Amino acid sequence: MTSLKGLFTRKTKGVGIELTPDRVNVARLKKKGQGFQLINLASAEVPEGIFQEGQIVDFAAMAEIIQSVLAESKLKVRNAATAIPSGRDTVTRIIPVPAELDDRELREMVLNQEAGLYLPFPREEADVDYQKLGFFVDEDGIEKVQVLLVATRKEVTDSYLETFRQAGLVVNVLEISSFALIRTIRQQLRQFTPQEAAAIVDIEFESTEISIVVDGIPQFSRTVPIGTYQVQTALSRAMNLPPSRNTELLQGMTVPVTPLDSMSTAAPKPGGTNPGTAAMLRVLGELADELRRSIDFYHNQGENTEVAQLLLAGPGGAIGQLDEFFSQRLSLPASQVDPISALTLEVDQDIPPAQRVGLGVVLGLGLREAW
Repeated sequence: MTSLKGLFTRKTKGVGIELTPDRVNVARLKKKGQGFQLINLASAEVPEGIFQEGQIVDFAAMAEIIQSVLAESKLKVRNAATAIPSGRDTVTRIIPVPAELDDRELREMVLNQEAGLYLPFPREEADVDYQKLGFFVDEDGIEKVQVLLVATRKEVTDSYLETFRQAGLVVNVLEISSFALIRTIRQQLRQFTPQEAAAIVDIEFESTEISIVVDGIPQFSRTVPIGTYQVQTALSRAMNLPPSRNTELLQGMTVPVTPLDSMSTAAPKPGGTNPGTAAMLRVLGELADELRRSIDFYHNQGENTEVAQLLLAGPGGAIGQLDEFFSQRLSLPASQVDPISALTLEVDQDIPPAQRVGLGVVLGLGLREAW
């Protein structure tokens, strides 16, 4: 997924652009000393029907929004890094291959033999890339190398490239969004030992991406079709409000957390809460159940590392006390990610804590284009 052209030559650096079903987010970063400075951060709404279920449906309309955000921010750039959201059109797997293969043989084996075994769509319909990880000795005493395999459906890759072409931009880097988020919080992930896993819970507009990470490498990922829109819709319906795609209201909400009976894993009883809060709790309870299933599935895959903590990211991660709610439901420590602090990023503008949680992906993309 990564374009390596111009890797060792000076080229014009651009911006990180994140496309989501409800917003286009843009970030431009500049290297400053040992860290980075946020030069530009901008965002624009995406109307319904342009981006659905992880796919750009209307290239021209999305390209127009990208152009308008750049123009309003007075950003004259030609290059961008962007990301495809994880989901049914993406695959990330760690696969073992014989250690004695040279680079050419490894490439042939991974791309043309192994890849097809792990894809839910035909190999010829996929764009595939890979990265070598560490060596290990398997149970038969044979030395192997772990390879991180990444694939997307070719039509999705092409739709991104075409959208950016129509916006007058060249895509330097096209990756999967969870990789951009991991890049942003890499320092935070270093607090965990190689014997501990962290579950990154990225709550986006239409879905939640669950990535279980060990040593900064995603070992397991799953996309659940519950996001801020589903929470917002349940809330609006219960309060007899008109349906809305604007989920900013959620960032001001707080999940009521009540002490659980020590023997019970049931949801906190919404006694005394208003109908909107009760509806919100039901949807978040479903998400907690999906999280538990994902972690259990990961643990049941053999000798897997114990999950030590939940890290909440994405716009939905900003809901007040959601970390405590999940922690209580899953008996695991949980905390909301602050990408600005994670990167020790120097910022000139005031970015409220509720907005910061959702910046992980776009800042990770901005890092790829930092100048």
